[in-house]
Amino acid sequence: MPQHPFTIVVSGKGGTGKTTLSSLLVRSFIELGEKPVLAVDADPNANFHEALGVTIHETLGSMREEAFTRKIPPGMNRHDYVRFRFRQSLVEAEGFDLVAMGRPEGSGCYCFANDLLSECMTELERDYRFIVIDTEAGMEHISRGTIGKPDMLLIVSDPGARGLRTISRIREIATQLGLEQEKIHIVFNRYKTGTAPIDIGNESPIALLPDDPEIEAADLTAKPVSQVPPHSPARIAVRKLAEKICSLKKAQTNT
Repeated sequence: MPQHPFTIVVSGKGGTGKTTLSSLLVRSFIELGEKPVLAVDADPNANFHEALGVTIHETLGSMREEAFTRKIPPGMNRHDYVRFRFRQSLVEAEGFDLVAMGRPEGSGCYCFANDLLSECMTELERDYRFIVIDTEAGMEHISRGTIGKPDMLLIVSDPGARGLRTISRIREIATQLGLEQEKIHIVFNRYKTGTAPIDIGNESPIALLPDDPEIEAADLTAKPVSQVPPHSPARIAVRKLAEKICSLKKAQTNT
């Protein structure tokens, strides 16, 4: 019987390194043999694919709603056509697939793209071990129920005062939406020493990602950050985080 994929949502304020963490997690899971992985770019400013080193040709946001009522081929119902188009939008790579939310065309809202992602997330035919969702700065996809209830929410932040306040806000929203406290974890990125004196509870971060010149160099040269050398400090730290997540998944499966 195929196992249910372990879903990880990566959230936090803009510029904290959500996409970097997401892409390194995908790479780490693959290295640990936990493949295939589904990468979901749920940020309208799609750049998850760049971090992973692949090219996207179509996003869910570019699919016009009227196309799903006027252009369905004969002999195919809407449900089958949605699945067909979703498979077309998937980017298949070594060890992982990627789907991007993107932006809606014209003046349309994200409602149709959100509904499309929600419908398609339940129609995936491949036996993904993990789903890593890189979100925009906010909790829209969780609040709308687009991505269901994740198995883990990683809130990425720098250790500064504004970042810590954002952690508190996101955690409060997530718990109000029904996500259990034990599934919410903090990741400090570009960590050097110490944190701002703001109360975020007694929880210790699940990971501390050090400031890494290899990541900065990849950004400056437009190289995929997921392909930084294995010895880079951030990649080593994310590999340890991935191992920890695999252990948590195993413990949940055995209970």
